[in-house]
Amino acid sequence: MQHITILGATGSIGVSTLDVLARHPERYRVYALTAHRRVEELAAQCERFKPEVAVVGSAQAAQALSMMLREKGVKTAVEYGEAALCAVASAPGCNAVMAAIVGAAGLAPTLAAAHAGKKILLANKEALVMSGRLFMDAIAQSGAALLPIDSEHNAIFQCLPQEYRRTPEQHGVAKVLLTASGGPFLKRAVETLESVTPEEAVAHPNWVMGRKISVDSATMMNKGLEVIEAHWLFGAAAKQIEVVIHPQSVIHSMVSYIDGSVLAQLGNPDMRTPIAHALAYPERIESGVAALDLAQIGQLVFQRPDFERFPCLKLAYDALLAAGSAPAILNAANEVAVEAFLDRKIGFRAIDRVITQVMDQVPHGEAGDVEGLLEQDRRAREAAQALIH
Repeated sequence: MQHITILGATGSIGVSTLDVLARHPERYRVYALTAHRRVEELAAQCERFKPEVAVVGSAQAAQALSMMLREKGVKTAVEYGEAALCAVASAPGCNAVMAAIVGAAGLAPTLAAAHAGKKILLANKEALVMSGRLFMDAIAQSGAALLPIDSEHNAIFQCLPQEYRRTPEQHGVAKVLLTASGGPFLKRAVETLESVTPEEAVAHPNWVMGRKISVDSATMMNKGLEVIEAHWLFGAAAKQIEVVIHPQSVIHSMVSYIDGSVLAQLGNPDMRTPIAHALAYPERIESGVAALDLAQIGQLVFQRPDFERFPCLKLAYDALLAAGSAPAILNAANEVAVEAFLDRKIGFRAIDRVITQVMDQVPHGEAGDVEGLLEQDRRAREAAQALIH
């Protein structure tokens, strides 16, 4: 029996994780569930899964949740704040942590899980984008298990030999190939992207995701962050990580070997597949996802990304090459810019312009500790806000 903490339980990854867990009650029990402000949804999840602890973002939200749970007769303890998130991520009563909080807010609890030696199912990009070296060092020192949940990184993980140890050359790996759908604007005229609305940007053609991640997919910043993640997860240099646009989202990613072989992982676009894979690894369990029908799909299409259409992807490669705190600055500027776009304060193409200016304005240095990274994150956010307002 594995006892699971889900960081970000009311988001799309959290909901999908609970769906998989519910299919295997003999294997999994929920230890803790967390959400920032979706109190009613979290209360319903607590009523069904009866975790020992629930964590929310504020005292006000905790008071509201406690009242709801009392009315339902649910005895789950209620906590709030970052310290409580870190506590449930590192608690002795939990074996595995689904790290699915979106944004920099997920960094501290995910690092806490790493230091505590937990089995980490990593859906939070920022733990690696912001603090790749610190995070991987914590994994190595504690002996924690790290299993990627992003469909692309999970696919690469499945295409690598089981004994792979972040040394591509040793295992004959030439490249990792990250596939990208291209989002909703792959065929839209570039000159019309200035007028894109938030509603158009979040309408992903293949995946059901949160609003922020959907915008990142439309700009391909999502793929850029995945390039940085792939560097840390698999020990691949920037030149060994290639992005390939694949609109059908059937091949989730590939690994190219020096003998000419290319191994691919295929499946229907449903996050329950990588979640089930990581939960049960190295075993396989049923996920609720329908089997892939290749005959029905008919054909698979691939093309190279266009940096004029997707400048955020190039910005991410530049940040990876710059190293140090550059990826943390990139991520912070992007979070602020995307939020401003969703709030209709800036246009769609202003997102990459804000990030470019912040990257130019905020000096990046070595990423020596979490405090230093968070300071760089703060400076980048302030710079981005100044540009927007």
